Amino acid sequence: MTLRGAEALRAELKRLKSEARPAVIKAIAEARSHGDLSENAEYHAAREQQSFIEGRIREIETKLANAEVIDPSTLPKNGRVVFGALVKLEDEEGSHVVYQIVGEDEADIGAGRISITSPIARALVGKSEGDVVDVAAPGGIRSFEIVEVRFE
Repeated sequence: MTLRGAEALRAELKRLKSEARPAVIKAIAEARSHGDLSENAEYHAAREQQSFIEGRIREIETKLANAEVIDPSTLPKNGRVVFGALVKLEDEEGSHVVYQIVGEDEADIGAGRISITSPIARALVGKSEGDVVDVAAPGGIRSFEIVEVRFE
């Protein structure tokens, strides 16, 4: 994952541990005070939320422990598309788009970050500036020319 992705996961982990976990513990305690737990919907909802939060905490901790964090700005600037690269593409109509190739957890198409496992990223990896790549898109095969490869 990229440095930005690791920082985002660390921030989410901190929020879950310092805000969400204490809030759900408080909600469980309050729901318990209402009496019979077998028919207490608030209690069951709070316990379910607690289970979700604890699962997400474990998931993030595992991902961070096993992640190889890559700072794209330290990668060799040889014009080849690799993980972490910012790639400027031009399609057949002359439209330009810029994508950064990131890990699955960081992918956000609206922010221009695509997963390394996406079809377009797989087509781009290993290619260089000036290469034309064909990508199987839902609407059919699309061709893109790699205009620029940057590392920030």
